[in-house]
Amino acid sequence: MNRRALFAIVFAVALSAAPQLVTTANAGGTYSAKLISPRVGQVLYPGQHVRVAWKSVLPDMDHLVGCEMEVWLSVDGGRTFLMCISPWLTPKETFFDWTVPNMPTNAAVLDIRFGCEVFYPETFAPQPASTFVIAHPPTT
Repeated sequence: MNRRALFAIVFAVALSAAPQLVTTANAGGTYSAKLISPRVGQVLYPGQHVRVAWKSVLPDMDHLVGCEMEVWLSVDGGRTFLMCISPWLTPKETFFDWTVPNMPTNAAVLDIRFGCEVFYPETFAPQPASTFVIAHPPTT
């Protein structure tokens, strides 16, 4: 193998490992979140406006550039989270107003996610202890 090919391989391997090195070197602490609203067992109706609120602990970082929060909805008890229900949120935001979709379920669960591009990997915080209900629309 010639030197040029060997150098190209070593360089490619080093670049592929770089994001992992940046992530662990620049981020300290861990992320966690606890849902405040909706409350466990609460019954919501399609079209209802609800404030989704939580408390979170963010990692110790010098800056939160490129960071965001997202809230995802599961209608199967937290097995799958297929719908992002939040707008783009900064890490310091701890609530947003949501219009409940017409997706009836007895097992709605939210996942409050946090991530910072290459500085902190996207981290999930599902809230299965705060399962709530999205009821069938009332008939008129």
